[in-house]
Amino acid sequence: METVNWRGRHFPFNAAQTVNILGEIGPLCAMFVVNGLYGITAGAGALIVCTIASLIACLAVLGRPPIMPFIAGTVSIIFATLTFVTGDAVWIQIKVTLFNALVALLLWWGLRTGKCFFRFVFGSTFHYTEEGWYKLTRNVALFFLLTSVVNEAVRLGFADAHIIALNHVFTGVDIWILFKIFVVMPLTAVFFWWQVRILQRYRLPGPVASLAVRSDHLA
Repeated sequence: METVNWRGRHFPFNAAQTVNILGEIGPLCAMFVVNGLYGITAGAGALIVCTIASLIACLAVLGRPPIMPFIAGTVSIIFATLTFVTGDAVWIQIKVTLFNALVALLLWWGLRTGKCFFRFVFGSTFHYTEEGWYKLTRNVALFFLLTSVVNEAVRLGFADAHIIALNHVFTGVDIWILFKIFVVMPLTAVFFWWQVRILQRYRLPGPVASLAVRSDHLA
C-alpha cells in the first residue's frame, strides 16, 4: 500500500497515460537521433516506424483503439510520409500547427453547439458535472491553440538557425525537435495532470453518476 501511495503521489499517471506520453516522446527522440546521423529523410522514416509501434503498444495496453492517440498518430504518419517522400521537414513541423489548431477549433465548435467531445468519449467511464466537462473542454482548446501558435513561432524563428554546441551543429529542425521533447511534452504532461486534479472538484457521487450513465444510454 505504501508503494502504491508513493507512486500515486510522485507519478500521477496510469498505464494508459504513460503509454500515451511515451508514444509521443519516443518517436520524436528516434527522429532526432536518426535525423542527426543520417538526415531528415531517414529521421522521417524512424518517426513513421516508431509511431506505428507506439500505436500498437497503446492498443495492447488498452485493449481497444484510443481515439485521440490513433487520430494524432495517423496524422503524424501521413505528414511524416510527406517528409520522407519530399525530404522537406516542413511537413512534419506544420503538422503540429494544423492538427492542434483544428482540434482547438473542433472543441470550441462543440462547446458552442452543446456537443462536448470529452463527455461523449469518456462520459461512460468518468462522471463529472456539466461545468466540469465544459471547463475541461475549454482549457484543452485554449492549450491546443497556444501550442499551435508557439509551434509555428519556433518553426519560423529557427528556420535558418545553425547553432554549434557540444561539437554538433544544430539546425532549425534539431532545435524544433528538442523544443518539442524538452518543453512542449513536459508542459503537456503537467497540463493534463493539472486538469485531472481540477476535475476532482466536479466529480459526481456514485448514485448520481449511475443516474447520469442511465440517462446517457436512454438519450
